[in-house]
Amino acid sequence: MSSIYDIDVVTIDGKTQKMSDYAGNALLIVNVASECGLTPQYEALEALYQARKDEGLVILGFPCNQFGAQEPGEEKDIQSFCTSRFGVTFPMFSKIDVNGENRHPLYQALFQAMPERTTAPDSGFVEKLQSLGIEAPEGNILWNFEKFLINKEGDVVGHFAPDMAPDHAIITAALDNVLAK
Repeated sequence: MSSIYDIDVVTIDGKTQKMSDYAGNALLIVNVASECGLTPQYEALEALYQARKDEGLVILGFPCNQFGAQEPGEEKDIQSFCTSRFGVTFPMFSKIDVNGENRHPLYQALFQAMPERTTAPDSGFVEKLQSLGIEAPEGNILWNFEKFLINKEGDVVGHFAPDMAPDHAIITAALDNVLAK
C-alpha cells in the first residue's frame, strides 16, 4: 500500500496540494457537509484546530455530496459558508466522493488502512440511519463527518463514527496519544 503522502488533493480554491506537505503533523481528516444535522461539528473542529495546531494537529475538511445531497454548493459557496458561519481556518478541499467507483484515492487509502470505525457506546446512529431507510454497506463511509486520525508518521491510527463529536473523550484520548509522540 502506498503512503497517504503519495496522494495529491485539490484545495477548495482549486490548487493542487501534496499530502506530503503535511508530513510530520497529526491529521484529522473529515468528510464534511454544509446542510447536515452534524454540520455544527464545524465549530468543534475549528475549536480543536485552534487549541491543538501548535502541537502539530492539522484538520483537513473534504466536502462531499454523497449523503442526502447535503453539500450541493460550489466550492466558493462552501468556503464562504464555513468561514462566515463557523470561522473555519483549517484547510478545506474541493468536493470529492468518499464512496463508490469514484472514491478519491485518499479515501481509498484511508479505508484500506483502517476499515473498522470506532463508535460511541450507545450511539444509535446506525440504527437512526436504518430507520430512515439508509443502509451503509461494509467498506464505506457511513455519513458526513466521519473522521480518520493519522499519526505524525503518516499511519492511520483512528477511524471514528460521524456522530462522535471532535471533542468526544475517545477522540481526545487518541489525539493526546498521537500528539505526545
